[in-house]
Amino acid sequence: MTTFSDDTTDEWGIEALERRVDELIRLCQSLRHENQRLRSQCSLLLAERAELMDKNEAARNRVESIISRLREMESEG
Repeated sequence: MTTFSDDTTDEWGIEALERRVDELIRLCQSLRHENQRLRSQCSLLLAERAELMDKNEAARNRVESIISRLREMESEG
């Protein structure tokens, strides 16, 4: 036999559970949004890294070319 007090306690338990589930849903949505933002940021950073590596390689090639020309000029002079 269920009393009024037991029904009220059950309702409070269910309401508390509903609130907790709602909190978890909000947390999940927040984490999903943050994860998407971080993935986008990671993609941008990887693209920037690739661009900087290309620029670094081009600069290295130019410096090596300059050094080679200087050595040739030194050996001719």
